[in-house]
Amino acid sequence: MKIGAHVSIAGGIQNSVGRAVEIGSEAIQIFGSSPQSWAFKPIPKQDIDAFKIKVDEAEISPVFFHCIYLINLGNPNPSNVQNAIQSLINYMELAAETNAQGIIFHPGSHKGAGYESILKQTASSIIEVLEHSPEGPFLVLENTAGMGQQIGSKFEELGRIIHMVGSSRVKVCLDTQHSFAAGYDVSTPLGLTHTLEEFDQAVGLDRLVAVHANDSKYPLGAGVDRHENIGHGHIGIEGFEVIMSNEAFKQIPFFLEVPGFERNGPDKINIDILKDIRSKVTSSVNK
Repeated sequence: MKIGAHVSIAGGIQNSVGRAVEIGSEAIQIFGSSPQSWAFKPIPKQDIDAFKIKVDEAEISPVFFHCIYLINLGNPNPSNVQNAIQSLINYMELAAETNAQGIIFHPGSHKGAGYESILKQTASSIIEVLEHSPEGPFLVLENTAGMGQQIGSKFEELGRIIHMVGSSRVKVCLDTQHSFAAGYDVSTPLGLTHTLEEFDQAVGLDRLVAVHANDSKYPLGAGVDRHENIGHGHIGIEGFEVIMSNEAFKQIPFFLEVPGFERNGPDKINIDILKDIRSKVTSSVNK
């Protein structure tokens, strides 16, 4: 199990590697452009080459990109849907150029129209992205917390999209905070067992390729997307011990998206907390 984090690409994508090393990150998640804008500026080849060299030298793996926040495949505006499709294609091309394992994105919101009304549009949009993307990288759906009529807060919703797309390249990233907010109690052994059983039935554990490791600022089932530092939220240290000791996550990379203890994003303190938990649960298993 690799412990990683989302880090900044300020000053160039290659600079993200040094930031990851500085906080002890073993895997890396980054943006490929401004997360709040449709604008996508191709990254210079020399920067991509430098990034790949630094990643190899630092032995950081895997690499994932997190897509922009504007993507909503359930949007009733066709123009916005096309913008989202093109953004995903841009990111898939970037992932292929950088040898990234995949791109992670939020499927969006049905905006009150209801899940059934946007299911076909969402699936057909993903199919179009895959048809126009290079081979290699995974297209990774992230479960949501359920805020603002979001798509994918329930595993069944993700599973139905994946089934309709019918591609082995569509995978899932499980966010611990989003799951908890959506009513999945990942913090207790019984709750996590039921959560993973439902996930396996609806999606398939073989499609799980990443975990966003975030504590929750709000209690179970609150439906609010608010991350907290590890051990300072409602999942807690014991909750992450439960999560990280489960066999389902043994080979899955964990990426922190927490506010950080100085409110500058994922930091060494949070990384070390997860590493300590990993050491504890590994020692317990080996006894």
